[in-house]
Amino acid sequence: MLDFDILRPDLKLGLSIDDAIRQMKSVDAVPSTVGLEILLLSALVYLADTRINRIQTSQDGWTREIGLYLPVHDVAMWDGTKDTLEAMLRFLTGDLWSVDFRQWPEKVATGLPDQANLLQPSFKGISLFSGGLDSLIGAIDHLKAGRENVLFVSHRADGSISKPQGDLFEHVRQRFDNQGVKRLAFGNPRIDDGFQEIKSENSTRGRSFLFIGLAAFAGSALRAPFPIYVPENGLISLNVPLDPTRLGSNSTRTTHPYYFRRWNDLLRKLRIPGTVQNPYWNKTKGEMIVECKDATFLKEVASISLSCAHPAHDRYHGGGKPHCGHCLPCIIRRAAFKRAEAVLGPDPTPYRTDDLPAMEFDSSKKTGEQFRGFEFATGMLAENPARAKAYIYKTGPLFEDTDKIDDYADLYLRGMTEAAVFLKAAGVTTYSSKAGNG
Repeated sequence: MLDFDILRPDLKLGLSIDDAIRQMKSVDAVPSTVGLEILLLSALVYLADTRINRIQTSQDGWTREIGLYLPVHDVAMWDGTKDTLEAMLRFLTGDLWSVDFRQWPEKVATGLPDQANLLQPSFKGISLFSGGLDSLIGAIDHLKAGRENVLFVSHRADGSISKPQGDLFEHVRQRFDNQGVKRLAFGNPRIDDGFQEIKSENSTRGRSFLFIGLAAFAGSALRAPFPIYVPENGLISLNVPLDPTRLGSNSTRTTHPYYFRRWNDLLRKLRIPGTVQNPYWNKTKGEMIVECKDATFLKEVASISLSCAHPAHDRYHGGGKPHCGHCLPCIIRRAAFKRAEAVLGPDPTPYRTDDLPAMEFDSSKKTGEQFRGFEFATGMLAENPARAKAYIYKTGPLFEDTDKIDDYADLYLRGMTEAAVFLKAAGVTTYSSKAGNG
């Protein structure tokens, strides 16, 4: 058990929350009390997910049992969210969560300004901006189309992410400087004292809960229905495992349809009128690039965007190439640029594994396991494309989206075809050093 104070020594809220409140005031917006509590919960989820090592604390080497106990103003309302919260966190991280609430102490101020009724936010919606290629295209398409003014929100995470993310957003801001583009950039929640005997955890699946929670926090300032746009290609959203041994091995479940629906259930129960949605649920990453509304600008800045699952590992290889080139998001990125080659030209991304035809990838090692996974999955689909309709159910429930099943299956086939074309064109070959060893 870890008990810590959410207040800083100056009696303002810690975990980077007070800074988020100040940033919101700079765009004439005051989040609601419930919005603040969502951000507090999201920060605690992120802390628990990143500070509690799976191997040390689980019975099976993966599934942790995590309990959160936090203060809120309306305990009864939050108690009504318990089942939804615990289900969506279990789906997201693969752990067993218990979330309980207590009354917010009367003497503890939230730090929210009193001028909520006097301020008029300039934005009408929220859009996530991670610094990845998909969020870049989402920002370009939205701003180019001249749709409703949105506030972009980002989680800065560590330096390997925050620097390119900030640089990329500055390019977007300058490109569309006549639209008053603004961003809320949330720092890492931190505590001074952690679990002294437990190592940290690097799977960070709970980060996506923080990301959308931050969007709900910002949007709660509107007090009117608003969209939360989460731009991500449909192939990653479906998160279909590449082979039977890698269930859920893809990089994220942030935008899986089931997870989105649970977020929207949660927001309804908390009386926050936001709707989480993915404008690209039926697009492959390659299709997103090809159909981008400003291909010239995308070509200029695409190389700054970050897709790699572990960009921080670049520091072990001399720096300058944050994309490993062999993780699942990197392979999907490479396949997407191959698909869009006629529009954007060659892939502008510098990868650490760049000369693919000259390399043989050992599928029993990190550099080769995802290449082999794609070989297996695309081979199975080539043998029988009808398998796609069964495969899309493997990662999560789709019973609330029965009208989209054919679309999902077709999307999955198109996305995997992009990967197959790239693998063949790049001359990727894999082998197993463990084959025949019994």
